[in-house]
Amino acid sequence: MATTVATTLPQFNGLRPQISAAPVRSLAAVQPMRRKGQGALGARCDFIGSPTNLIIVTSTTLMLFAGRFGLAPSANRKSTAGLKLEIRDSGLQTGDPAGFTLADTLACGSVGHIIGVGVVLGLKNIGAL
Repeated sequence: MATTVATTLPQFNGLRPQISAAPVRSLAAVQPMRRKGQGALGARCDFIGSPTNLIIVTSTTLMLFAGRFGLAPSANRKSTAGLKLEIRDSGLQTGDPAGFTLADTLACGSVGHIIGVGVVLGLKNIGAL
């Protein structure tokens, strides 16, 4: 004969709970799960002067500087096959004299953050951070 064992906690299948027939223990007896350690890649960013924060701010600032002053491709400067930057009219309106648009700001800021995260994870991997 097959026997079925009812669990004490509800089991969920998608968005609809399947509640078991067994009574549930009181909530006071249930202990919350405790986190053990910081995980494999636990990076700390405790305060403004932390190394992680300084790396992210520096890489984002350098990338925004490169985009604003024409050292990186942007909406108004396309890159050719020889990696030369040519000025073109993108049609985007801007009040900046150099033609730096909102799209350029978001793109350069995102790339700066990506570079910064790569540096932080690389330094964390070799144990320097």
